Amino acid sequence: MNLSCILLDEPSSAFAGVFTNNRFCGAPILIGRRRIRAERVRAVLINNRVANVGAPGGVEDAEALCDALGALISEPGESIIPASTGIIGWKLPVREMRDALPQLVKGLHRDGALPLARSIMTTDSYPKIHMVEVGEGRILGVAKGAGMIEPHMGTMLVFIMTDIRMQREQLNRCLSGCVDKTFNRISVDGDQSTSDMALLICSAAKPQVAEEDFRAALQTVCAGLAEDVVRNGEGVGHVIKVDVAGAADEYLAAAAGKAVVNSPLVKTAVFGNDPNVGRIVSALGDFADTVGCTLDLNKLRVSLGGVEIFADGCFELDTEKEVRLNRYLEQCAIDPAARGFPAHDRQVVLEIDLGAGQGRAEVLGADLSYQYVKENADYRS
Repeated sequence: MNLSCILLDEPSSAFAGVFTNNRFCGAPILIGRRRIRAERVRAVLINNRVANVGAPGGVEDAEALCDALGALISEPGESIIPASTGIIGWKLPVREMRDALPQLVKGLHRDGALPLARSIMTTDSYPKIHMVEVGEGRILGVAKGAGMIEPHMGTMLVFIMTDIRMQREQLNRCLSGCVDKTFNRISVDGDQSTSDMALLICSAAKPQVAEEDFRAALQTVCAGLAEDVVRNGEGVGHVIKVDVAGAADEYLAAAAGKAVVNSPLVKTAVFGNDPNVGRIVSALGDFADTVGCTLDLNKLRVSLGGVEIFADGCFELDTEKEVRLNRYLEQCAIDPAARGFPAHDRQVVLEIDLGAGQGRAEVLGADLSYQYVKENADYRS
């Protein structure tokens, strides 16, 4: 287990957070929902390896660790937000963690976020950090996440820090909006985690900027972290970007994109570099039936890698086109078993026009490889 801490120089009253909607959530989520309504926050205490979900006395254990850290930094435990990630059902080793806190506090530094990004990793193969300058300040975010990625808030653990002075209500608006368009539109395996958390904390050391400028910079950071989470997903061999247009509204566009990237048949075809594009249209037809929306095949248009594959109610395929699509998929592939930073940032791009309105959304997903099954089958073995 690694312990990490984000410590502000001074307590802050400007902070925001979003948490998983999974009804079987962890003790840190229950505590975090209370803390996010408090007057101030001073620190975040993070551990990996054990998620503290459903364990006896989990809330009391997390509160005790916050109190112990608070005593070391002269702060009440109520000003500290706990965050945990790892195996569900295990109990935190509270005594060992408490004994490690003095060394953790002693080792805090200002030299950069890379040690934090590394320490919160579990099955991640590389650390995820993104930073954008705006005005006289910066927005810096770190994230972890590789499996159980189907967020309905933020994703796994995301910690975003800024020195730009912004009001609390502005931070809440910006974070909620950016999470909805980034983390809530990615999927690796369709499983929503019990421990998803995204926090945004402001030190207010630098002058304020216009809210729209702050939001744009924050969205850039969130989008970068979200794509990193997908590319670093367990056993991922291809990142799939689905750009859906022509939906009745933005919500349906995002839902249609998720239906495609979460289809096991689409995922496995992409993993095999097989342009079996009938699976894409089949997934859209299944989605339309499930949600009860109209899908006019005569208006539907689908392209893969810029090559149109479906239009005017039928497929547009031939041998030459399928060979070209096979090569395109091969060029977008990464080694599912590779560790460390990925070899490239290419994506399998799917463009879908439903021909039913002005709604549009972009969704990121991943294929399904042998390595994903092996990694999750062997996770505790």
